Amino acid sequence: MSDDPSYTVYFAGPLFDQKDLAGNALLGSQIHEQSGGRYQCILPQDLEQRGIGPMGIRDQDLKAVMECDLALFNFDGSELDSGTVVEYVYAKMLDIPAVILRTDFRHGGDQRPDMDPWNLMVSFFPRTRIRHLNGMSWYQQSLGEGGDAAAVAARYHRRIAGEVVKLLDEVRGDTPVMEGGPAGAECAYRWAVLLAGGGLPAAVSGDGSLDAAVQGIVSRKSARGLLH
Repeated sequence: MSDDPSYTVYFAGPLFDQKDLAGNALLGSQIHEQSGGRYQCILPQDLEQRGIGPMGIRDQDLKAVMECDLALFNFDGSELDSGTVVEYVYAKMLDIPAVILRTDFRHGGDQRPDMDPWNLMVSFFPRTRIRHLNGMSWYQQSLGEGGDAAAVAARYHRRIAGEVVKLLDEVRGDTPVMEGGPAGAECAYRWAVLLAGGGLPAAVSGDGSLDAAVQGIVSRKSARGLLH
């Protein structure tokens, strides 16, 4: 197993307005801080998006999903963000350990009230941890501890980050599901690139071959115990 103590975490979720963008950035920063630098969040909003078009953005994000060691998915909203769901399913195809975070206190979906508040087709995947929390209640608790808005926001995100870090540590220890050793993983990863199509094969290959790029990704993850 690699001696490198740091892991990259793809942080998926809505990123369409000021609240999304600021919340993602604050939580990502606190996850890095609360983990002592163990987890470095990769935010899609921080990736270059100018002049690459819709397909380029999609390819860039799927490439980041594939390359990251773990993933964090924000499942807030009365309806889940469709892009986030696609990224989640893609991560599960690649056997990437994942944490689902929901801070929205509303219930939805088609499951029982004591189950996940979203469509059942997005539930029950392996190597996944889920944390539901009441974002409003946690905010009020942080507010009640005093301080200005910046202090309250920092305290609020720090507490949520602590929960996420615990689950990342936990899910990272789950046994990989993908079979066939490195050769099997390389085959699965190569297939996932070709399945997505578009410009993803070229994006993943870079200046080299797709086989070499996939081998490098799988080798690094295997060295960290994330794949067999």
